[in-house]
Amino acid sequence: MIDLKDIKNALGRIRPYVHKTPLIHSLSFSNLINAEVYLKTENLQKTGSFKVRGAFNKMMGVSGKRVIAASMGNHAQGVAFAAAALGKQARIVMPVTAPLVKQEATKGYGAEVLLFGENFQEALDLALSQKDHIFIHPFDDDEVIAGQGTAGLEILEDIGAVDAVLVPVGGGGLISGIAASVKAFSPKTEIIGVQTASAPSAYRSFLERHISGVTPSATLADGIAVNRIGEKTFGMIMRYVDDMILVSEDSIAMSILLFLERKKLVVEGAGAVPLAALIDNSGRFRGKRIVLLVSGGNIDFTLIDRIIHRGMVTSGRIGVFEVIVDDLPGRLHELTGIVAAHRGNILNVVHNRILPDLPLGKTAVIFTIETRGKGHLEEILLDLKKRGYEINEKKKD
Repeated sequence: MIDLKDIKNALGRIRPYVHKTPLIHSLSFSNLINAEVYLKTENLQKTGSFKVRGAFNKMMGVSGKRVIAASMGNHAQGVAFAAAALGKQARIVMPVTAPLVKQEATKGYGAEVLLFGENFQEALDLALSQKDHIFIHPFDDDEVIAGQGTAGLEILEDIGAVDAVLVPVGGGGLISGIAASVKAFSPKTEIIGVQTASAPSAYRSFLERHISGVTPSATLADGIAVNRIGEKTFGMIMRYVDDMILVSEDSIAMSILLFLERKKLVVEGAGAVPLAALIDNSGRFRGKRIVLLVSGGNIDFTLIDRIIHRGMVTSGRIGVFEVIVDDLPGRLHELTGIVAAHRGNILNVVHNRILPDLPLGKTAVIFTIETRGKGHLEEILLDLKKRGYEINEKKKD
C-alpha cells in the first residue's frame, strides 16, 4: 500500500510533464448551498483529465518500449500522451461503446486504438492477454495511485485546511491517492467518494466491506462506469475513505449544466458527480469548506444538447405538460395567452386527438415551455388548474 512518500516522489517526477491545475473558489456554488466551495479543475489538465498523472508516474518506471492499456477514454488519452512524451509505443483497447470523441483523441496522441467488447471489463481482459506489451492498469496499480494522489498534495498546497473533499469513483485509483495524501496532513478532513447509481460497484463494496461487482447500466458518467473496484484500491478506500454517496443521472445532467452556466467550464459526467452529490446533500455540507474534484472535461459533444435539455428539465427550467381541452376553435389561443401572461416561453406545442381513453370532442395539447425555474412553472400550472383545465405533467428527456 502506498504512502505519502510515494506520492511526494511521484509529484517530483511528473511535475515537468503535467499542469498544476487551478483550485478555483466558486462563489455561485458556495451561495447555492451556503458553504465555501472550491473546484480542483482537473478538466483543465493535459488530455482533459487527471489520468495523465498516474500514466506518467507509472510509465517513467517502465523500461520496455511497448505499453498497452484498457480504457473507456480518459486513461487511454493519458497513456497515449505519456507514451508519446516518453518515446514509447502505446496500444489502447477500448470497448466499442467508448465515445467516438475519446477514440479519436486517443489516436490523435499517437496511440494504436483497438476496439473490442461491449464494456470496460471485456476490453480489460483482452488487454491483459497481450503479453508482448507492458500493461498499464487504469487504477489498480501502486504507481498509478501515487500519481493520482499528487492532485491531493496540490489541493493542500493551495488551501491548507478543508472539511471535505468529494471525489468521483470508478475503479478507485483517484480517491485512493487523494485520500492517502490528504489524510496524511489533515486526518480530520472527510474524504467522500461519489458514484452514479448506474455503476455502484465501489459504493456497494464500501457498504458491504467486500468487493462487489456490478454491471454498469447506461450513464452520462461513462468515465466511472466500471464493473468492479480494484483489489489495491479497495484496501485503501476501506482504510482512508469516510463515506460514499450515490447520485442520479438527472442530478449529473443538472450539474453539467450548472458548470457550463455558472463557471463556464466544460465538465464530463464523471467530473460533475461531486457537484451533484453536494447539491443533493446540501444540508450535510452547509457552512463547511468543501473541495470538489472535477476529474475531467472530455464530454461527448454529440450528446451535449440532450444533456443540457435533461438538466434544464431536472431544474425546472423546461417544463413539459399536457392539457386536455375541448377540440374547438380558440382553445389553443386561450392556453397560449395564459402562458404568455406569466412570461413563459413556449418552445413547442403538439396536438394529439387519438390518445387512448380520450373522449370524442377532446384533444390533448402538449406544451414544452421555458421558465425561470420550478416555482415559475408551478405558478403557470396552478393558474391553468384554477381556470378548470385538466393538467398532466410529463418528464421529457
